[in-house]
Amino acid sequence: MIKILANDGIDPIGKQLLEEAGFTVDTQTIAQDQLATALLNYDAITVRSATKVRKELIDACPNLKLIGRGGVGMDNIDVDYARSKGLAVVNTPAASSLSVAELVFSHLFTGIRFLHDSNRKMPVEGATQFNNLKKAYAKGIELRGKTLGVIGFGRIGRETATIALGLGMNVLAYDLYPFDGHIPLTFQGGIKVDIPVKSVSLAEVIAQSDFISLHTPFADKPILGAEEFAAMKKGVGIVNCSRGGTIDELALIEALDSGKVAFAGLDVFDNEPTPLSAILTHPKISLTPHIGASTNEAQERIGTELANLIIDHFTK
Repeated sequence: MIKILANDGIDPIGKQLLEEAGFTVDTQTIAQDQLATALLNYDAITVRSATKVRKELIDACPNLKLIGRGGVGMDNIDVDYARSKGLAVVNTPAASSLSVAELVFSHLFTGIRFLHDSNRKMPVEGATQFNNLKKAYAKGIELRGKTLGVIGFGRIGRETATIALGLGMNVLAYDLYPFDGHIPLTFQGGIKVDIPVKSVSLAEVIAQSDFISLHTPFADKPILGAEEFAAMKKGVGIVNCSRGGTIDELALIEALDSGKVAFAGLDVFDNEPTPLSAILTHPKISLTPHIGASTNEAQERIGTELANLIIDHFTK
C-alpha cells in the first residue's frame, strides 16, 4: 500500500480521492529536522510552501518515489536533483491562479482608497476625528483607464491581466518568454471577447505603469530595487503576491517615505514567518500573511489536481 505524508496538509477532497484509490494519507505536520527519519516510512510527500525538500533530505530518503507541491512555484524543492535521482516531482500550477489574481486586486482596491490605513484608524479615531479622517482619505483614484504592469506573465500573471482588462485597465506585460497573443474575457451570458496583449521590455513596464504586480519566482537578486523605483512614475502602486525577495524591502520603504510609491500591497515577505517590523507597521502598506492561494475553491482544486497526479503516477 502506498503511504503519503501530506506534511503541509491537503484539502479533504484530495485526501478522499487518494484514500478511495487505496492509498494511506497522513496529514500530521512533522518538523523539518525530523523529516529525514519520518519519511523512511512513506512513499511520497506533499508540501506547500512551508516544508523544504532539499538535496540532503532526498539523499536521506531513498525510498521516496514522489514529491508533490500543492501550488505553483517549487522554490522549496530541489526539483532537478530529485528528478535526477528518479523521483517524480509534480505541482498544481493552474489551480490557484484566480485566487491569487483576486488577492492582487484586493490590495489594489485597498491601496487606491486607503482602506488599509482607514481600517487601522477608524476604530481609534473615528468617533473623535471623523471629519479629519474623511478629508485625509478623500483623494482616492479609480483603476479604470489606468495601466497595470504585470511582471511575470505565466498563468497567474495572465489571470491578473484578465481581471485588469475586465475592469477597463490597460495592461503592459513582461516575461522572460515573450508573449504575443490574446487574453480571453468571458462575460455574463456567455459573451466572449479576445483582447490582444503583447509583452514589452521590463524597462517599459517599470517606466509606464500606474500600478505594478509581480508574478515571478525567487531570483538571485530583487527584481525591484532602488534603481527600478527611481525609474517609475511618481505615485505608482506596487503589489507582490508572488515570492518574498523579489522586492528590495528597504528600498521600497524609502520609496514609500519619499512619495515615489503611493502604496504597496504585500502578501509575501523576505523573512517569513517573521517579516521586517518596518514593513508590518508602515502606514502605506496593505498586508496579508501569504494567503494568495488560500481560498476554499483554490484548495479544493489544488487537492483534487494533486491527488489525481499522484494516483496517475502510482497506477500507470
